[in-house]
Amino acid sequence: MEERRNSRPPSDRPSNPRGSKPGERKPTGPNSARRREDLPARGGSSDRAGAPRQTRDGSDPRGTRSAPMDRDQSRLRPRIFEPDIPEEITGEELDKSLRAELLSLSSENAKVVSRHLECLALYADSDPLLAHKHGVAAAHHAGRLAVVRESAGYAAYRAGFYEIALKELRAANRISGDVTMWPVMADCERGLGNPLKALALAGSPEVKRLEKAEEIEMRIVAAGARRDLGELDAAVVTLTCKDLSNESQEWAVRLRYAYADALEVAGRSDEAREWFAKCAQLDVDETTDAADRAE
Repeated sequence: MEERRNSRPPSDRPSNPRGSKPGERKPTGPNSARRREDLPARGGSSDRAGAPRQTRDGSDPRGTRSAPMDRDQSRLRPRIFEPDIPEEITGEELDKSLRAELLSLSSENAKVVSRHLECLALYADSDPLLAHKHGVAAAHHAGRLAVVRESAGYAAYRAGFYEIALKELRAANRISGDVTMWPVMADCERGLGNPLKALALAGSPEVKRLEKAEEIEMRIVAAGARRDLGELDAAVVTLTCKDLSNESQEWAVRLRYAYADALEVAGRSDEAREWFAKCAQLDVDETTDAADRAE
């Protein structure tokens, strides 16, 4: 915020105003050169205690400015586009733990935010752009809550707005200290064309605090950043780990698929087909095209 500057102009009056006598106290202040009879009475021209100060023509210098309690609150912050919320969405659909995060808000504001968050979840897969707009609206109303900024960040990420996503996720991390969004932040850097920044995040101390699932995601993102830099063999090395033998965790499918894909890009086709087949064995829901690529 810019510093408030002193609006008082420098005095151009002589040091000994006309009419003053040696030893006599000299008037000071912005009205020192004016005659006393030209100045308004102290406290205003009205005899009523606390009356507003008036100008010489009798008008109120405050003009028609309304009292603070009547001021339009929309002028205190920029207006944003708020997507329509279906009437059937009440906000009660949210998970109780998520609703509990909104208790610091006023009841009216909490209801608005919860309805936007529910719409975000509702449209996350079918209409990522609309979900992102609901995320922006929720963050506008509750920008100091980490869970809201994080939700808005993920929505922006799915919609492809990586710069916005990175801003929201960084804010969430500053507020809560939670590092679970670290892999998505790194992938946002990749999306913005900054693979070195993605690798810097992947090598940061915060990664040691990640749970196994997020650790695997970060490994996949780091391998992608190596590919962005043209370091194809390094991408394979990044994904080479003992976790490739895991067959029970949900993240095993993604890890095997990323490893097989990296092998293929590096020109190791036979090994790639082998790992695509191993990925297909775990991918019973066919969430990937591993079975087709193994043939």
